[in-house]
Amino acid sequence: MAQGTVQVTHTGTSRWRRRTGEYVSLAAALEAAADGDVLTVAPGTYRENLVVQRAVTLRGPEGSPGSVRIAPVDGVPLTVRASAVVQDLHVEGQDSAAPALLVEEGTPELLDVRIVTRSAAGIEVRGGARPTVRRCTVDNPAGVGIAVLDGGGGVFEECEIVAAGQSGILVRGGGHPRLERCRVHHASGAGLSATGENSSLEAVGCEVYEVKGSGVQVTARATAHLTDCDVHRTTADGVTLDTDAVLTLADCRIHDIPENAVDLRSRSVLTLTRTTVRQFGRNGLSVWDPGTRVDANQCEIFDSTGDYPAVWVSDGATAVLDSCRVHDVPDALFVLDRGSRADVVDSDISQVRNTAVSVSDGATAQLDDCRIRDAATGAWFRDHGSGGTLSGCTVDGTQTGVIVTKGADPTIERCTVTSPAEAGFYVSADGRGSFLNCRVADSGGYGFHVIDGCRATLRKCRTERCARGGYEFADGGAPGGGPVVEDCASDESTGLRTPAHETAVETSSAPGSLLGVIPGQRGTERDPLVAEPEPVPEARASKAVLGELDALVGLENVKREVRALTDMIEVGRRRQQAGLKAASARRHLVFTGSPGTGKTTVARLYGEILASLGVLEKGHLVEVSRVDLVGEHIGSTAIRTQEAFDRARGGVLFIDEAYALSPEDSGRDFGREAIDTLVKLMEDHREAVVVIVAGYTAEMERFLSVNPGVASRFSRTITFNDYLPDELLRIVEQQAEEHEYRLGPGAAEALLKYFTAIPKGAAFGNGRTARQTFEAMVERHAGRVAQLDEPSTDDLTLLYSEDLPELS
Repeated sequence: MAQGTVQVTHTGTSRWRRRTGEYVSLAAALEAAADGDVLTVAPGTYRENLVVQRAVTLRGPEGSPGSVRIAPVDGVPLTVRASAVVQDLHVEGQDSAAPALLVEEGTPELLDVRIVTRSAAGIEVRGGARPTVRRCTVDNPAGVGIAVLDGGGGVFEECEIVAAGQSGILVRGGGHPRLERCRVHHASGAGLSATGENSSLEAVGCEVYEVKGSGVQVTARATAHLTDCDVHRTTADGVTLDTDAVLTLADCRIHDIPENAVDLRSRSVLTLTRTTVRQFGRNGLSVWDPGTRVDANQCEIFDSTGDYPAVWVSDGATAVLDSCRVHDVPDALFVLDRGSRADVVDSDISQVRNTAVSVSDGATAQLDDCRIRDAATGAWFRDHGSGGTLSGCTVDGTQTGVIVTKGADPTIERCTVTSPAEAGFYVSADGRGSFLNCRVADSGGYGFHVIDGCRATLRKCRTERCARGGYEFADGGAPGGGPVVEDCASDESTGLRTPAHETAVETSSAPGSLLGVIPGQRGTERDPLVAEPEPVPEARASKAVLGELDALVGLENVKREVRALTDMIEVGRRRQQAGLKAASARRHLVFTGSPGTGKTTVARLYGEILASLGVLEKGHLVEVSRVDLVGEHIGSTAIRTQEAFDRARGGVLFIDEAYALSPEDSGRDFGREAIDTLVKLMEDHREAVVVIVAGYTAEMERFLSVNPGVASRFSRTITFNDYLPDELLRIVEQQAEEHEYRLGPGAAEALLKYFTAIPKGAAFGNGRTARQTFEAMVERHAGRVAQLDEPSTDDLTLLYSEDLPELS
């Protein structure tokens, strides 16, 4: 073919119109063609803006795909305005304001067209156009892959978006395409996006993956229906719905999503049928706002990779799960906020690391005929206004079956809890609840455990083989409070134990009970195994304790701070004795500094000082850390923190590395529960315990800044500076004197050099390092002296520079 010419074969439907021509351009060939003609284009690059306005076939040569390149400098390379056939062409565009292939009218067929472009859109369909697009590919890193706009439609079969700078497929302005077996990947926006009223998208057998936005995004009253589709490996949420969007997913798979697998809000509606959601980093289903609703039937949500609930319903939204499975997740279902509701029917929730069902902030949950197993907590109704109903459910293999706290008031009926480690049903902190025809079997603790005088109602309940007892109603409520118990039974020989103050309890035998009549109250019975209280050691005088404080090496600023506090407390006590007002001195402290700077020692002495002044009853020290306060499941943390606080009554509770209770990437860390419990205990029992929190300076500053409730309860922060080399030397000298050793000639100078040169990194332990150094010297000294047949007293006591360990 000569340069600048085009060979085109026109094959008409009538024999008399069959002809062949050679044209100087494709535009000229198209102008000469009539409806029904076939234009076979010779290989080459054509720098023309083509417009197809007749029902012709425009194709490249057979057996040479990609050999015909339509690549103008700017504008739209190929515009189709008729029911034409375009096949085996390679289209390239460079205009960021125009599409590479524009379909404006008719019902054309686009077959095996490859579009490699940097245009506003790879393919754009608009107006009344209804193309059929088969086996086409779009590579457009600058714009949209395929855009269907302004009432456009069509069918896209086995097409592929290999790159898109924005959405892979965009539907807007009333567009309504159908996608069949298409693939969309490596898009910088959403994979599939439908937005605007009357816009709709239907996809069957499609795959969306490796996109930097959401896999599927439906917004602003648009609708979409996906069947047998895969959405995976997105950077943002897997599926996003917003503002009255409607989406149906049937037989779809959403997986490998770092954020929410599905997020919907603002009155959007989602229907899922036989769809699986797995390997998600945040929520599997995240449902927000009044009027927003999810209906899931025969779906499976599992294998979370993050620390968030699998199903999150909040701000007045609704979720319905029917015949679904939720498993292998940190938490299964969280329902929050007044007006939010979850209805779960005939579903399985299992392998849950924390809580299977959590209801809080006035929300409601209704579970019917569901099965919960292998969770830390089966269901937790957390606070006032939160409630709902558990009916005909089974809970197996949990730490605690059902927890009710802080005024929550659910109805639990015909439910069975088997093999809980701690309790079948646990009610505390003003929790209420009605428990009707419920059963607990094989509990490692109690069957029903109701404390703090909570006003729960138990009717026709039964316990079997509970290790600590079927029923435990701990005192602590006001007279006339406590549970109402009617027709309940247990197989334990001691029967049902009711609180001593309870007067409204009705106890009678249940039909078929193993007990006959349940015995009455045991609250007045004498326990023959009451432990004698431990004697309180006589407190030392404050001067003696302050003398020990003064004897500590270094810590001059710490000593000043403690003396200032002591002086304020002492003067306040004397002012009270004189009938004067005493300034309120908060006694809780923050100790900051590196390890080994004497924080624990000073805390112990501080407790003794307060005891000597009559501020504390005992002044003893209880030292704890995160591992002592934070439990492995929801509910146990509050109990552990309460127990630690109780051990410290009359003394000092010293929390080392307190910042670990609020890590920077905490998410839903249980440490927060320990902090909340501690703050309440400090407020309720402010005179009983002094709390000292300690840790590295920077970490403690962050801890206090993110926990204002904690920070407000501490009077001051005392900083423990690192020891200087000469102070570390004095610690070694004290250790040597205490253990009847002496430093030989040159040893002190060598120790100064040693402590100056020793690395001061994270492993450096200050006073601890000094003591370890002394111990190492003693060990090396022993190895040296053991070789002597008759060592002298000097040999046995003198430590030399050669006994110093080597610096690592």
